[in-house]
Amino acid sequence: MKELKKAKPRTLASADTLTDDVRAIIDRVRAEGDKVIYELNEKFDDCRRDALRVSADEIQEAYEQVDDKEIEEIKAAAANIEAFAGAQRQAFGALEDFQPQKGIHLGHRVIPVENVCCYVPGGGYPLYSTALMLGIPAKVAGVKRVIACSPMMKGTGKVHPKTLVAMDIAGVREIYAMGGAQAIAAVSYGTDEIRPVDKIVGPGNSYVTEAKRQCYGKVGIDFLAGPSEVLCIADETADPEVIAADILAQSEHDRVAKGIAVVTDEKLGLAVIEAVEKELETLDTKEIAGASWRDYGEVLLASSLEEAIGYANDYAPEHLELCIAEKDREKAKEAVHNYGSLFIGQNTAEVFGDYASGTNHTLPTLGAARYTGGVWVGTFLKVCTHQSMTAAASRELAPLVEDLANGEGLSGHAAAAHIRLEK
Repeated sequence: MKELKKAKPRTLASADTLTDDVRAIIDRVRAEGDKVIYELNEKFDDCRRDALRVSADEIQEAYEQVDDKEIEEIKAAAANIEAFAGAQRQAFGALEDFQPQKGIHLGHRVIPVENVCCYVPGGGYPLYSTALMLGIPAKVAGVKRVIACSPMMKGTGKVHPKTLVAMDIAGVREIYAMGGAQAIAAVSYGTDEIRPVDKIVGPGNSYVTEAKRQCYGKVGIDFLAGPSEVLCIADETADPEVIAADILAQSEHDRVAKGIAVVTDEKLGLAVIEAVEKELETLDTKEIAGASWRDYGEVLLASSLEEAIGYANDYAPEHLELCIAEKDREKAKEAVHNYGSLFIGQNTAEVFGDYASGTNHTLPTLGAARYTGGVWVGTFLKVCTHQSMTAAASRELAPLVEDLANGEGLSGHAAAAHIRLEK
């Protein structure tokens, strides 16, 4: 495959200092509790509060600070996300009375996780769309207690009003003003002000990601998310300006985001590079997007659509676009199998999925799509099996289990099977 524009290698490898720093924060939160949260809120964000939990008055104040049109737009996006999550929930049901042999009754229940924390990043932008993407499927799944936390706007002591409005629209009724590794530690182990949760979902910076990794086991997590990425497969029918716009939409997330175009036409590939450079000139976020494009942007020339698809399956991108002729789309859709979310046809902008089409934007990165999908209603559900059997089935199965247990040298297991024959 020919490289029309090369990129630096990018990994999620964690520096030793990051690992040690996060471990120290977690240890302090476990030992000292809320005191550490307040201290680090002030240290990193210059924020002081009397309570970590956001009050009802603050939420009402947030609604007053957000334009009515924006509130209605957030609600419109929420409606699509909720509708799709509901359809997913309906497709994921219980299994009752399956009988592998007569008298053995097997099944499973689909049970919501009881306590979930949605981590909504703050940083340079108020990512209020993430509040919808996390809170809504959790509520649709039936999670009893959905809490959320988010960093504050620097120097204000307040979570961004749009983020608070989105959390409220998503149905979150317990919100905490805190971010970083200390927030992950607090919801994992609990403090005087914060009752711990069973699972944490949501993206964050390198400290948040490392804290999720270190707290995993004490709590469940969705996955370890790295920098954002998009891979666009395009043929001669694609519009280079559209591809360039999609690449820059990912590039503006941060300096290590990655936009890739895999084209089957060299003229198109060169036109994409030219279009990116031209669009960068007028982009408000060109400082970040430009750095990302220069260091990690990539344009590759494949000899065929099949080679492009093979590359995409090996790369397993967070977002995968198929900007190809309509006659090839169905075949390509069936051929790709490693991606976080798939966008078929040039009309289907990746940013539509980021905000309002209804699918989730919290997705695996850095190749994790090889073994997991993104956040969905099933992220908040457990499939728990159950079984029962008749006396006759018990007597019939016991000798087989007794022999298998003795074969492993587990005499107690064998005895537990054999006693069913005696009784």
